[in-house]
Amino acid sequence: MKIIKIILTLTVVVSMTSCGKQRKEVKSLNSKIDSVSYAAGMSYGVNINKQLKNGFEEVNKEIFIQGFLNGIDSLNFLMQEKDIQNVITTYFQKKQEAKMKEQQEKAIKEAEAKFGHIKKAGEEFLAANKSKKGIKTTASGLQYIVLKEGKGDLVKPTDKVKIHYHGTTIDGKVFDSSVEKKSPYTARANQFIPGFNEGLAMMKEGSKYKFFIPYKIAYGAQQRGELIKPLSTLIFEVEILEIIK
Repeated sequence: MKIIKIILTLTVVVSMTSCGKQRKEVKSLNSKIDSVSYAAGMSYGVNINKQLKNGFEEVNKEIFIQGFLNGIDSLNFLMQEKDIQNVITTYFQKKQEAKMKEQQEKAIKEAEAKFGHIKKAGEEFLAANKSKKGIKTTASGLQYIVLKEGKGDLVKPTDKVKIHYHGTTIDGKVFDSSVEKKSPYTARANQFIPGFNEGLAMMKEGSKYKFFIPYKIAYGAQQRGELIKPLSTLIFEVEILEIIK
């Protein structure tokens, strides 16, 4: 245990820190054990350094090393071992979400230069549509109307659903339709675009709804095929034929 601690601690310190403190350095490798020891240590150090540079540049190096040493010794823990994975996972999930949001906002800004007229047309359509009889609007901006209400339980995100759908642009062009293909589509209820997922969660088996989905919860700045331009508002008529538990 002491040997492993020395090897790993040395390589972490060498690869991660430059705190200015004096340390004794080996200038040459005088035996096979020296060479293998150095190679093993350097390998750990290089890998750790790459991992930290690729997504954790803000690491507090001193605390990282302290946690590393406490983990090897199994002593002086500042948090419970059962919480370690959750702390790490939660932090990096939120960081990834923030990065994705930033990238999406940048993509939308760039798309507006070329497709701003499409965004504007969608916004004007939704503004006029929301006051029509039967139209409801959710907090996300999704608009929908109930064409037929079903029975039973609401769709859960983990459910498989067998559906018919008919998708059009706001000017009525059909970009995809299981109805026209005469072939129902089956998938998990959380595997569609965000606005579609949200709409499904309000439906029961046998329901038929019409969704009016703003670009932000549709495909955003992406182009999908010839008809779905960036920043497009989309319309879907959706019928749930079966909820598959």
